[in-house]
Amino acid sequence: MKFSTALFAAITATATSGTCYAFQSAAITSSRRTTTPAATKAASINTALLAATLNDSTQQAEAAATSKTGNKRKKTKAERLELASKGLQVHVIGLSIHHAQVEVREKLAIPEYEWNDQSNLICSTGQVEEAAILSTCNRFEIYFAASDAHEANARVMEFLAERSGLPVSVLRRNIFMLEGDDAVWHLMRVAGGLDSLVVGEGQILSQVRQCHLHSIEEDGCGGKVLSRLLNNAVAAGKRVRSETAISKGSVSISSAAVELSEHMCMKDLNLPFSEARLAVVGAGTMTRLLITHLASRGLERIAIVNRSMPRPMELQEQFPDVDIEIVLEDGLWDVVGRSDIVYTATSSPDYVIDKASLQANGQDSGRPLMLVDIAVPRNIGPDSDEIDGVTPYNVDDLKAVVAKNTAMRQREMIEAETLLREEADSFIGWRESLSAIPTINQLQERANMFRTEELKKCTRKLSQNDNFTDRELEAVERLSRGIVNKMLHGPMSHLRKAESVEKKQAALSELSSMFRLDDEQGARGRGRRRR
Repeated sequence: MKFSTALFAAITATATSGTCYAFQSAAITSSRRTTTPAATKAASINTALLAATLNDSTQQAEAAATSKTGNKRKKTKAERLELASKGLQVHVIGLSIHHAQVEVREKLAIPEYEWNDQSNLICSTGQVEEAAILSTCNRFEIYFAASDAHEANARVMEFLAERSGLPVSVLRRNIFMLEGDDAVWHLMRVAGGLDSLVVGEGQILSQVRQCHLHSIEEDGCGGKVLSRLLNNAVAAGKRVRSETAISKGSVSISSAAVELSEHMCMKDLNLPFSEARLAVVGAGTMTRLLITHLASRGLERIAIVNRSMPRPMELQEQFPDVDIEIVLEDGLWDVVGRSDIVYTATSSPDYVIDKASLQANGQDSGRPLMLVDIAVPRNIGPDSDEIDGVTPYNVDDLKAVVAKNTAMRQREMIEAETLLREEADSFIGWRESLSAIPTINQLQERANMFRTEELKKCTRKLSQNDNFTDRELEAVERLSRGIVNKMLHGPMSHLRKAESVEKKQAALSELSSMFRLDDEQGARGRGRRRR
């Protein structure tokens, strides 16, 4: 039965280049289908085997078309597939709120519009073949694929040191490093919201999705392996949120900020939260989420300080039941002076509020003031707490608030991990199947060599017969292909039903030994003796 299984792999390798591209597209979206884990795994493996047979002439043409550029060119699909088949391993190096202080995280934060530029910088030296950056308020992670783990890790650490200005010794105390199945599992948990500060929060899934979309852009560095991994992670995150209750309730950093300020209001301000005067600096996504959670607690009025009017006006339209006062940034200190709680959520790389600015604007009189910073890099300087009456909080202070949420979601986390494991196994099975590509390519070359030799003998004799036309000679070639396809229809069906990667690999190994695919000299010798 192994022999039949192996022969199917040979026929799979003779698919046309058009078919290959069709199966590549299916591979990208296959994880969205609702299937059993076994069926998903088998489909992933067969898809990878079919995708292996890209047309050689197309590869050469694409390579020639781009090799003339002076800069580092983007690899063709064929080149990326070849790299993937050579054993590219997935790695992740990063830091998060679980491992690193905010002072370190903010030095490495990269805005989304720079993700691809920085990924290209990482790959520019050649040690890293594929890279994708995920940078959020609570984490900074670089996912990359490389054949030499030592050189690739050294390159990424060099990049982190150059960008942050911190010595490698400091970085190593704050970062985590994972590779292989551990890296895959980490990304699945991230996309599922299980590694978030607030378990099950939905914003991280959107951020992983953006990471995937950027990686497959024209200037992205996702490649064959990372783009597939990120796509699987997005599908896994969607499954977790649709098939479990882990995303129910307040599950975002903004909601945790509201819970924190509500819980600490009486202690810090000696004032009920419902009577506190509120303001927020910034008008982006975090502010929208913040107002959503405040509105659920009966918010009636809030002041928004922003650099321009359009976004705050959009928020006014989205929340017609909330009296939103819009103030431009030159009125910041007037708003701070008449507010009890100020939330900050801007993208500014510098402090918006710190000790010096509070003193300069008369906010050092001892009046109680709560500052809640949910931005990274931080908007509020840590020295603000040196001012009497001022109590600052940042994202690290949210850990205690969300501890109870994590406890309540333990049962949902167990169910979510089961789903995530299915998606992780699906990717790992697909990744392992790529190692069969060299064997398939060798078999295709050997089969084509034998077929060409025998066909030449046949056509040489038939062409001597004046009654045979070129059209009839073409029919003979089609006949030879058709006979083989018909004979192997059974083995093909059998291999489609196989679910074990190990069995497929064993069959391919036996095929390689049986047909002496690695013994090219022996094949050439036999070819010369026949001639």
